[in-house]
Amino acid sequence: MTDLGLPAPVAAWFTAKGWAPRRHQLEMLAAARAGRSALLVAPTGAGKTLAGFLPTIAELADAPVDGLHTLYISPLKALAVDVQRNLLTPVAEMDLPIRVETRTGDTPADRKARQRVRPPHILLTTPESLSLLLSHEDSPTLFGGLKTVVVDEVHAFATGKRGDLLSLALAHLQALAPGLRRVALSATVADPEAYQGWLAPHGDIETVEVVIGDPGAEPQIGIMLPEDERIPWSGHSGRWAAQNVMREIERHKTTLVFCNTRSLAELIFQDLWTVNEGHLPIGIHHGSLSVEARRKVEGAMAAGRLRGLVCTASLDLGVDWGDVDLVIQMGAPKGSSRLLQRIGRANHRLDEPSEAIVVPGNRFEYLEARAALDAIERRELDPDVFRPGAIDVLAQHVMAVACGAPFHEGEMLEEVRSAAPYAGLSEELFGQVLSYIESGGYSLRAYDRFRRLTREADGTWRVSHPRFIQQHRMNAGIIVDAPLLDVRFRRGRKLGTVEEYFASTLSPGDTFFFAGLVLEVEKIDGTDLIVRATTKSARIPTYVGTRMAMTTNLADRVRAFLWDRSQWPRLPDDVRDWLEAQGERSLLPRPDQLLVETFPHEHRHYMVCYSFEGWNAHQSLGMLITRRMESAGLKPLGFVSNDYALACYGLEPIEDPAALLSPDLLEDEFVEWVQGSNLLKRAFREVAVIGGLVERHHPGKRKSGRQVTFSTDLIYDVLRRYEPDHLLLKAAWDDAKGKLTEVGRLARLLDRAQETMVHVTLDRVSPMAVPVLVIVGREATATGTAEDQILIEAESLAEMAMRRD
Repeated sequence: MTDLGLPAPVAAWFTAKGWAPRRHQLEMLAAARAGRSALLVAPTGAGKTLAGFLPTIAELADAPVDGLHTLYISPLKALAVDVQRNLLTPVAEMDLPIRVETRTGDTPADRKARQRVRPPHILLTTPESLSLLLSHEDSPTLFGGLKTVVVDEVHAFATGKRGDLLSLALAHLQALAPGLRRVALSATVADPEAYQGWLAPHGDIETVEVVIGDPGAEPQIGIMLPEDERIPWSGHSGRWAAQNVMREIERHKTTLVFCNTRSLAELIFQDLWTVNEGHLPIGIHHGSLSVEARRKVEGAMAAGRLRGLVCTASLDLGVDWGDVDLVIQMGAPKGSSRLLQRIGRANHRLDEPSEAIVVPGNRFEYLEARAALDAIERRELDPDVFRPGAIDVLAQHVMAVACGAPFHEGEMLEEVRSAAPYAGLSEELFGQVLSYIESGGYSLRAYDRFRRLTREADGTWRVSHPRFIQQHRMNAGIIVDAPLLDVRFRRGRKLGTVEEYFASTLSPGDTFFFAGLVLEVEKIDGTDLIVRATTKSARIPTYVGTRMAMTTNLADRVRAFLWDRSQWPRLPDDVRDWLEAQGERSLLPRPDQLLVETFPHEHRHYMVCYSFEGWNAHQSLGMLITRRMESAGLKPLGFVSNDYALACYGLEPIEDPAALLSPDLLEDEFVEWVQGSNLLKRAFREVAVIGGLVERHHPGKRKSGRQVTFSTDLIYDVLRRYEPDHLLLKAAWDDAKGKLTEVGRLARLLDRAQETMVHVTLDRVSPMAVPVLVIVGREATATGTAEDQILIEAESLAEMAMRRD
């Protein structure tokens, strides 16, 4: 053992590299030797992965063992593969007999079988693959000697359903290996204590040591402006900057170009390809591409063969490509933590500054980009919101454990409660979960295919038939693919497809843009959205998937920019002129105020609310307000929104906005809307699949998304009629109101409206209204020549808004 406490081969490796272990790496080693779990919060490039594995390597170097020693959990398959590649090199250079393997959904079946018989010392996997391993009867043998679990990028999934599944799996692993240590790694944790509680058995934070890494070099982040320094009035993609972005790619070794949506990534890639006069090798990477396509791109990046890569959140996390020397964020960053995570992909070295550029799409996005840079400079990260664990996930986990071995109800409840998201689980609710797995609920108990568990007289639960074990393993998982719906006329002609998320928000009578037409919804029939052409105005913009919402942290900072004129000298001239004109023509609200403007424009009457609560929340609020406008005789025509504002418009003037924004909107119109739309059906399909009520796969074949939808719709209708208090209907309602409509932000918005709303009546459009008003009637065609037309209309609208008379 050396002076630093490292085994000789490990110390020699550091010396040969000319390196010394960092302080936080040695502190992680000390925590492990004291038998303590640990949370490491350290910037990208600080050697977090090595810090997580160093205790394992040291232990195996000192005392080699057979069997599984360390389990590494990653949120991404690509990250597991990348870590394996980077871990194999030092292990080989240390000449240690340590076997490292991955196990994900892409691992061949023969290797999976062999891993259970002869496991490696270190297994790299995902939460879903771990859950499947726990469903095997030999899991006590496989995991009985497990010493350490390392959870990488813990912030990426701890607060969601995948985090629920992993937390339950950790609780079961702890039962199989009582001496197990838990380790979590992250670069972007705002509240370490919350993550200590999530990581620790029974939420006992005293058992988890927090290790904080030294801060790295300050990142160098710039905001790209057009050459004339006139930021566009409208748009959210930054597509105006394609030529400038290509020049940056030419100047750097390797550039990652991050986009917030997959559709935008495709557009930006095409834009860059068009202006790629030097024929530089550039690629694209996002979650909708095939595994083969992603692996090919990842291999080309690792080998240094690409100069630029357009990507999405699929590469947010720690894949380490050393030659990346620039990160470009297209459009607004939406959160300081997310931007910092992406910036960390450049250089990936602690002592050298990462270089990044943000490309704002419009003037509000410039303010958001500036807010994100200020937050990063002050090391202010976005808070994570933890919530109680999901019931459908619990049902899946209980079934997985039962597939491994029978269990006693009381012991299982105690084990489940040791997982932080389920600490408050009542005995009654746990009993309902078991009853659901036992029979499907009283409306479905006549069907044998729902009788997955059987309770013995002594209180032991076991799987009812071996076929349910195979069924569980084929269908387990948290990520449910969203099918597309066909848009059809009643007589059958197909116009195209829309994402189910968009379709699920529609009710009969709603109108929307599609294929250059205005369509009115007649009904949703299975996987068909039945429509008819109409001359009515399109009330609802076409959804292009869900979008990332701006964090409350950045929203608060943008509100502060509007009010604090001392910050304005830092802004470009045209942004400063825009805000000054707004202050003269209308009002610049205080950070705690909600500004609502009403004005006429082109024979319509508009109401614009500047809430900054995000596009998703504004979409839901727009639907609710237009329904209330209809009831009030205001003859609504539609609404449009961006992350910053919502504009509703109709044929009658809105004289009392407070009545439209009262809190009972969430009690009355919201409940009626959710129940009348397909939101609940969509949410039910997801919880039914996760909860094991409906299978996605059968031996030898996979159900199509349509077949799954058809099955769940039938069951949904039965339960709504005969068992409205069914466990999964409650879970679906929680999902629908919480995740799909961001109801929490809506509630805060409406509360703020009651307390601090300022209503300004104007004779024409205001400067701040221009970015949202310019997209009225253009939502479905904002590409190509239509985008040029939007820019022309925006300038015309802006000229009217900026007049000082």
